[in-house]
Amino acid sequence: MSETVKPSELDRNVVAALQLNGRAPWKQVARAIEANESTVARRGQQLVDSRLVGVTGVLDHLRCGLGISLMVRLRCRPGTASSVARALADLSVTRFVTVVTGSIDVVAEFVVADHRDITRVLAEELPGRDDVVETESMVVVRKFSAFEEWDTGLLGPRASALLRPEGIPSGHREWQETEQLTEQEFAIAATLAADGRATYAQIAAEVGVSESTAARRVESLVRRGCLRFRTLFEAPLIGLDVEFMQWFTVEPSELENVGVRLAAEPSTRYVSATTGRFNLCLHGVLAGYGDLYHYMTAVIGALPGVRTADMTLQARTLKRAWIHINPDGTRDPDTRNPHLTRPDPREHTT
Repeated sequence: MSETVKPSELDRNVVAALQLNGRAPWKQVARAIEANESTVARRGQQLVDSRLVGVTGVLDHLRCGLGISLMVRLRCRPGTASSVARALADLSVTRFVTVVTGSIDVVAEFVVADHRDITRVLAEELPGRDDVVETESMVVVRKFSAFEEWDTGLLGPRASALLRPEGIPSGHREWQETEQLTEQEFAIAATLAADGRATYAQIAAEVGVSESTAARRVESLVRRGCLRFRTLFEAPLIGLDVEFMQWFTVEPSELENVGVRLAAEPSTRYVSATTGRFNLCLHGVLAGYGDLYHYMTAVIGALPGVRTADMTLQARTLKRAWIHINPDGTRDPDTRNPHLTRPDPREHTT
């Protein structure tokens, strides 16, 4: 984590507020956390300028016909996990990459046009692929909760009501038909991917439309389930020091029930149903190692139909929401989402 910005209680509250609504004006954030507006604006902007915190607009790739998501678990030759993770992070098709401890060494999320593409990527495009001794791929078929829906729990219900007065669309519905985005909508999404807090005036200037048109287009993309806003930060910044991924094998008859129950857990940042040996994948976070036993026994132990639960602790995450994460926890501003230009329909299908 950066040595130049030391998180205070105010910092943690500002980050928690941005997690609830990444586009909230500083005035709204100040009201939600009951702090001085000028102080909140100054400190919040410092956190953003330091790149420890950022907001990015993300397109729902399934809704927009940009491909499907696969979670890939990789086991590597001893001593090569970090280099494999770096190589994976450099691939344009990876949205998330992390080094973990446990039964595997690296986890990556790929967004590809078709599940068959993952074989080509791993066999032909990955540098240093000889260091990978085993892979296991799972297609994400249902999201119960996504990162942008998570509530850190640092702020009370009043703050949540102020920052999410109408609620952020929850759950990722099973779309029957994809939305066809226009070139203008892709351009707006690209602007918001670079800066999810960009004002409508800034979007209008970047894309070449009126401010009112920019506002209508953004609101339409959100309403149609195409665009979401993700606040990026490393969990230790707000005092949550243990990040983990958990892989479940659940009885099919209990899969929906378990997914919904896990999505409601305060520690859950993301949970989805997948194909393969593990049919549920979860990203979670806890305050410290002392919370792990209670989590494994009281939370996981109470779930019906769970046959196996494999926990892997995240040692270092190199990429989130298409954006490279530096070793100090700051975002690399030069990374780009490859899906922010109009795709060739012959290459991207659902």
